[in-house]
Amino acid sequence: MTERSPIMVTGGAGFIGSHACKALSEAGHLPVTLDNLSTGNREAVKWGPLVVADLQDTVAVQAALQAHKVDMVMHFAASAYVGESMANPALYYQNNVGGMTSLLAACTAAGVTKVILSSSCATYGIPERMPITEDTAQNPVNPYGRTKLICEQMLKDFESAHGIRHVALRYFNAAGADPDGELFECHDPETHLIPLALMAAAGQRGPLDVFGADYATRDGSCERDYIHVSDLARGHLQAVDYLNDGGESCALNLGSGQGHTVLEVLDAVRQATGVTVPYNMSPRRAGDPPALLADPSRAARVIGFEARCPDLIQIIRDAAPSFGLTPPMEETNARIPA
Repeated sequence: MTERSPIMVTGGAGFIGSHACKALSEAGHLPVTLDNLSTGNREAVKWGPLVVADLQDTVAVQAALQAHKVDMVMHFAASAYVGESMANPALYYQNNVGGMTSLLAACTAAGVTKVILSSSCATYGIPERMPITEDTAQNPVNPYGRTKLICEQMLKDFESAHGIRHVALRYFNAAGADPDGELFECHDPETHLIPLALMAAAGQRGPLDVFGADYATRDGSCERDYIHVSDLARGHLQAVDYLNDGGESCALNLGSGQGHTVLEVLDAVRQATGVTVPYNMSPRRAGDPPALLADPSRAARVIGFEARCPDLIQIIRDAAPSFGLTPPMEETNARIPA
């Protein structure tokens, strides 16, 4: 039996990281999760070993890399809430920039040559034109986006100094859940729109707050590009193949290329579950761009990425069971194509 190639996944006990671990394992790799379990779930680590360590413990990270003979890292571990970043920027610079500094120092010492970064469309800020290409100016409007941009710049510097090649994946709104039901979205606190809408529909919380009704969109609410988490995981797997084949460092958008407003999402929840989402209209939140829509064409050219499940209703159907909502019986057979 061929030995599986080890890839360290920082934050592999989290939502997107755990889905990436499953994709890696199914493709014949050995995902080595490094997570301090402050927000991740031990139960989500199912496809490889778990190293419980803090990313800012450089010695421990280096030891884990060397013990498992790792030559590539997928870096998910970070604080990722826009609102929290504006209220507590120190936490974001400490966790995101400090964590990246420690990780790259450990990678350099351990001889790791390839890094895949979980970056974000938040690095673009409020773009002048839609859809967003990778050449769009990066002018983040919140500390979360600024820390992700700094992490991208750090990768460029470490490539110049130490030859570490990288792919920075700027993805849009991750949503849905593993279609096989092995993984779920679970955040505490929950801040993402689709799970919050499902929680409101299931009566697990009060009415949803819709922030802003006067944006220049179809119905006045914010517009976003929602991408199925399984599509994201596959995009990371394609980035692994790209780097292993000698690909040059790059940054790529991962999105569906389709935009949906907040009110359209609420209607899609109704269509997917048969339950109406109670909501209240509230004032705009600081730091919310009116619209964020990906142009994923460069990712298609460079790594062969395309969203296989761009349908918002199917994304919601896959997420609904996590919140005790069962999609209508006749709609439960649809799944993401293999």
